Amino acid sequence: MKVVLQRTKQASVEVNNEVVGSIEAGLTLLVGITHEDTNDDADYLAEKIAHLRIFEDENGKMNHSILEAGGQILSVSQFTLYGDCRKGRRPNFMEAAKPEQAEPLYQYFNNALRQRGLHVETGSFGAMMNVALVNDGPVTLILESR
Repeated sequence: MKVVLQRTKQASVEVNNEVVGSIEAGLTLLVGITHEDTNDDADYLAEKIAHLRIFEDENGKMNHSILEAGGQILSVSQFTLYGDCRKGRRPNFMEAAKPEQAEPLYQYFNNALRQRGLHVETGSFGAMMNVALVNDGPVTLILESR
C-alpha cells in the first residue's frame, strides 16, 4: 500500500461538479493499493498516519500528530500511484489492485483511520475526480506499508 500524504490548509474533491468531500486543516491522502496488500497494511498505515508528528508546535517544530493538532483527513483513492513508467511512453498499471480487491481495502483503511479518532472525508472510488488543495508548508511525504 502506498500513500502520498500532504499537509493541507484545506482540500476538497469533486465528482461531476459536485463536492463529495472537503476538509479544513489536516491531511490529504492519495491512496494506492497493490495486489499483495491486506488489512494489516491498512492498519499499519492508519496507525502511522494518526501518530506521525508533522504538525508544528508553539516553537515551529514538527512535534504534533494530526490527532494532537485536531486536523481532518481527505482520503482519495489513486490507482495511478502504482503506474510503472520505466518502459515505453504509456504507464503500465499491472501493479495496481483490481477494483474488486482495492475498494474494500480502501474502505477498511478509511475506517481504520476513523477508529483512531480521526474525521475522514473521501472521494468516490473509481470515479473521475477533481482534487483541490492548499499544501501547507509544503509538506509532502510518501508512505509505504512494505
